[in-house]
Amino acid sequence: MNATHGLNIAIHSLVREGSRVLISGFEHNAVTRPLHALKARVEVAGRKLFDPEDTYLCFARRIRDCDAAVCTAVSNVFGYRLPIEDIAALCTREGVPLIIDASQAAGVIALDFQDLGAAFMAMPGHKGLLGPQGTGILLCSSEAAPLLFGGSGSESREQEMPPYLPDRLEAGTQNVCGIAGLLAGIEYVRARGTEEILRHERALLRQSAAILRGADCELFTEEGRNQTGVLSLRSPRMDCELLAAQLGERGICVRSGLHCAPLAHESAGTLETGTLRLSFSPLLDPGSVSKACMILRELI
Repeated sequence: MNATHGLNIAIHSLVREGSRVLISGFEHNAVTRPLHALKARVEVAGRKLFDPEDTYLCFARRIRDCDAAVCTAVSNVFGYRLPIEDIAALCTREGVPLIIDASQAAGVIALDFQDLGAAFMAMPGHKGLLGPQGTGILLCSSEAAPLLFGGSGSESREQEMPPYLPDRLEAGTQNVCGIAGLLAGIEYVRARGTEEILRHERALLRQSAAILRGADCELFTEEGRNQTGVLSLRSPRMDCELLAAQLGERGICVRSGLHCAPLAHESAGTLETGTLRLSFSPLLDPGSVSKACMILRELI
């Protein structure tokens, strides 16, 4: 149904009560809450924003003897691109199954699931893949345990869920209309290419940062290759929720608060204030972004 559904399947397939699980300091509640519910022993590695070397070294120091690892490819709050390829190689060497949360990466960054060697990779349909809400994808190379049990359209005589994919994980009627929309989004991404989409989104991010640097606000950004098309900011002049509401009244849609990722905000030192988040897409044009950022600057 979404990335949360996929991540829950993956986590319940690998983690038991007392399992030692290593995660990054930028994980979403879709990762941390299932681990908490399972009473896993969670260790957090890598709390420095836009510092992939530190993230990798923290994983390397703690990965041994872990039962599983979970790592987001890109922070949904800050657009920070974690060194997921290096972390995946590390997990392979240490024999630790890895779950990748590709929610903010899918459709923007080319990730080869087979080359990464991860056990699972989950993503939503509605973000970079440009599909409808209520759709998602879970890639599996490890044995997967179903969360839902019921009709699968196959093996109907048996009371066990079918042993093969995708039937094993897809009980009940699927969101066929949403899946058709997701296919259309994926076809657009394939035609335009992730490299071009990432280039476009980074250009919009740089444009926005240039406009907003003159305002009284703190921008969470860096000039290198470690950030995708997401820009978080906060201002001492105005609460981020109020700022987002005022933008909404002017027809500008942003997200404010903790973005369902308090761990990421804790790592970045923004837990008490939250941030205002601008998310760019291949369908946005520079003129619209410039207008929105000028209005935001005036409000601040």
